[in-house]
Amino acid sequence: MLSLADPPLVDTGNTTWLLVSSALVLLMTPGLAMFYGGLNRSRGVLNMMMMSFSSIGIVSVLWLLYGFSLAFGVNSNSSLNTVIGSFTQYLGSETFVGEVWGISDAAPDGIGVPTYVILAFQMMFAVITVALISGAISDRARFGGWVVFAAGWFTLVYVPVAHWVWGGGFIGTKIHALDFAGGTAVHINAGSAALALVLVLGRRIGWPRDTFRPHNVPLVALGAGLLWFGWFGFNAGSELTADGIAAIAFVNTQVATAAALVGWLVVEWLRDGRPTMVGASSGAVAGLVAITPACGFVAPYAAVLLGLVAGAVCAYAVGIKYRLGYDDSLDVVGIHFVGGWIGSLWIGLFATDAVNPNLSAVLGAADGLLYGGGALQLGRQALASGIVTVFSFAVAYGLGFLIEKTLGFRATTEAEMDGIDLSEHAEAGYDLSPSGGGGAFALAGIAPASGTSTPTLAKAAEPVAHAASGKVEG
Repeated sequence: MLSLADPPLVDTGNTTWLLVSSALVLLMTPGLAMFYGGLNRSRGVLNMMMMSFSSIGIVSVLWLLYGFSLAFGVNSNSSLNTVIGSFTQYLGSETFVGEVWGISDAAPDGIGVPTYVILAFQMMFAVITVALISGAISDRARFGGWVVFAAGWFTLVYVPVAHWVWGGGFIGTKIHALDFAGGTAVHINAGSAALALVLVLGRRIGWPRDTFRPHNVPLVALGAGLLWFGWFGFNAGSELTADGIAAIAFVNTQVATAAALVGWLVVEWLRDGRPTMVGASSGAVAGLVAITPACGFVAPYAAVLLGLVAGAVCAYAVGIKYRLGYDDSLDVVGIHFVGGWIGSLWIGLFATDAVNPNLSAVLGAADGLLYGGGALQLGRQALASGIVTVFSFAVAYGLGFLIEKTLGFRATTEAEMDGIDLSEHAEAGYDLSPSGGGGAFALAGIAPASGTSTPTLAKAAEPVAHAASGKVEG
């Protein structure tokens, strides 16, 4: 028989599920790199992907050193704990092997998951949140400026916001706003920062006069598919245990994403006359974003409705930049910011104790408007989303402005015109240089013209090149 002195038991099922979920969420960042990279022009694809991969390196180390402690540690000062976590509890210099997460008098074994697993799971959230911002500033940001911004924004914005929402801070414990997996802490947070950086750096040369079409649509679709796959760990894993709520979060993630894909395509079909692969991929991402905060609080039918609304609204929202004149390169604002707001407010309409019994008893929230809870929860969701929007935008703008005026954030005109991959990384995404008439050109159906070294399209390749010209641009 166990005694009070016995160590807490580790639940191998919950631990395995969360380890797998952590790996799935990590996969989302390379998936994002492919999604963004394909949407970008070919001469900036590596710089675009490097911003995502660098986030893995920078944020992982900083999260271990101090991020997890400040976001999820418990501050001994209860008043200060509503704003920031512990300065010492989980610092990188500490070790806590054998500690189990969530231990209390009511739950002496906590959730049966080692604290290090929670640290790893939340690390992956921090990584992709920073990476999301980069899509807004493609083709014109110096890599050194991005590295400094990523570290600074992670420290000054992501860490405290994660604490406010999930770590015992005032949004979760005082306002009682809900965010199951990152609508406010991830998507609204990143979308607000993206808008700020866009305003600091200004427009790309030639925008909006010139077209900036995706250079590799299959890469876009592959990236969206990896995001969709990894998002099950993102959403269902956020329950932290393998139970019925994780199951409904999983189902809601699938059906909302599918519905958003349909919603976006319907808008394209009616507005433009043809549905596109880029539209299907973007619609899926919009649905993933929107269902993120609500996936553990709403019924599946409400998730379908949310997906349809998010897909349609985001399809229109990505065009707002042309009316307002801000150059959000890959539509981070139109998809992540707008989609995050839709999902957050959806909780205020459709959240119900029937789906998640912890809604009121543990989280202190109210049922949504359409479930008899009145407008209380809707107001809470709007307030929390507004706070994160203003805070993230203000700090990101100030940080970006400071970097631009000191280190330099915007790339030079020459670098932007010649290709930022070469100027920032001394490499190119595609090496198609001929080698004895063969090599990559031959594989691509391109042959040197007679008597010259300039490659020309072989006749067999001409129809393909012509058909693709409307969608693909280098």
